[in-house]
Amino acid sequence: MRLLSVPFHLDERLAGFDLGVPADAEITAELPAGDPWTRMAALYEQVAAEVGDGAVVVASGDCTTSLGVLAALQRSGRDVGVVWFDAHADFHTAASTTSGYLGGFPLALAVGRGDLALPTALGLRPVAEDRVVLVDARDTDPGEHALLADSAVTRTSVADLPGVVPGGDLYVHLDVDVVSPAELPDLLYPAAGGVAVADVLAAVRALVATGRVAAIGLAATWHHRSPARREHADLVRGLLAAAG
Repeated sequence: MRLLSVPFHLDERLAGFDLGVPADAEITAELPAGDPWTRMAALYEQVAAEVGDGAVVVASGDCTTSLGVLAALQRSGRDVGVVWFDAHADFHTAASTTSGYLGGFPLALAVGRGDLALPTALGLRPVAEDRVVLVDARDTDPGEHALLADSAVTRTSVADLPGVVPGGDLYVHLDVDVVSPAELPDLLYPAAGGVAVADVLAAVRALVATGRVAAIGLAATWHHRSPARREHADLVRGLLAAAG
C-alpha cells in the first residue's frame, strides 16, 4: 500500500508533521475561509481524489480525515465496513459533547449521526452501524455511552476482534492512542491501559490477510516535533509492513 501524508490536525496545518518514514505523496490544500467543517471539506476532497479506489495508508494528525477516505472508497463502488481502533469512541455529536472538540465526532458522522454538513459536502453515505466495529475504546464520555448503547455498533477488544469482523470490504482505522502510553509516549490524548504495539499490528496484519482491506487510516495523534520519536517511527514502519 502507498503511504499518503495529510499534515493537518482538523483544519490546522502541522508544520512539524513527521512520520519517521517518507510518504509516497503529501496531500494538502489552500483552505477557504469559513467554519472548520467547510475548511476540512476542501482538504478531504483532495484526500478523496488521491485515495481513489484504495490500496493506501492515509496518515494525518487526527481521525476526521477518515471521512475523506471513506468517501473515496464509496465513490469507487465499494460498500465498506469499518474496523476502528481507538482509545476514544469518536462518537460524539454537537448535542453530546462537553468539550466541543471536533476530533471526537468522526465515527458518529461516518454512520450518519449529528450535523452532517461535512459528510454531505463529500457525498458520503452513512456506513451501516452493524458493519462498524469499535476496538478498545476504553476512554469514553457519558454522552457517547448513550449514543453507542442506542446504536448497532459492535464494541470489542483486540483479542476478541476476530469473531466480530464485518463481512465485505473493510476500511481499517488506527488511532495510535489505542496503544498503551507506556509503549507510545508523547500522545496528545493518552488513555490509561491500552494494548501492546505488537498486538495491534498483529490484528491489522490478520485483517489485511483476508484480502478485504481497501484502505487503512492512521491517526498519528502524537505531539509533532520533528523528527519523529523512535517509537512513533517504529509503529509506522510496522503498520506499513502489516499492510503489505
